[in-house]
Amino acid sequence: MPDPTAPVPAEPVELVGPRATLRPWTAEDGPELNRIVTRPEVACWWGEEDFALPTEGGEQRYAIVVEGRVRGMIQFYEEPEPDYRHAGIDVFLDPDTRGLGLGVEVIVTLARWLFDERGHHRIVIDPALDNTAAVRAYEKAGFRRVGVMRSYWRDPEGHWRDGLLMDMLADDLPAAAAGRSGGGAV
Repeated sequence: MPDPTAPVPAEPVELVGPRATLRPWTAEDGPELNRIVTRPEVACWWGEEDFALPTEGGEQRYAIVVEGRVRGMIQFYEEPEPDYRHAGIDVFLDPDTRGLGLGVEVIVTLARWLFDERGHHRIVIDPALDNTAAVRAYEKAGFRRVGVMRSYWRDPEGHWRDGLLMDMLADDLPAAAAGRSGGGAV
């Protein structure tokens, strides 16, 4: 018999931030996402994945759209086990958008929705330890370092690399970001 307290799978909704809209992924987003993920600055962390195909593992993908143009992807998964319930996220952006604070914005937009609408108390992310730009952005968004996971992931060249487990609780969202208007679902 199904657990009546188990969370209902999330329906894809559009999330609107101050500058970026997180639109549920469609196959039409694939070519632009594939172009972005093959850029050397992104490929070194993501490797080969075809973003024209749907996910197989239950993640929900969102195209990051700025001024009508796909500029990256953010996705989340949910751990449904009630005693361990949490969400995890992954994100990449077009390198041309770096330095604009867009990464922090889209993470905060999704995190607010995961906390407020999906009822999560904790969100995790696990960047490569040496991906310092990403770690810095995640910390600005409110994530905290939990610990190093040694030889955690195999990079696109086949080498085992360390990862950094980071997490965020609802109270960790930056105060200014948590109070922004326009960051909810539409």
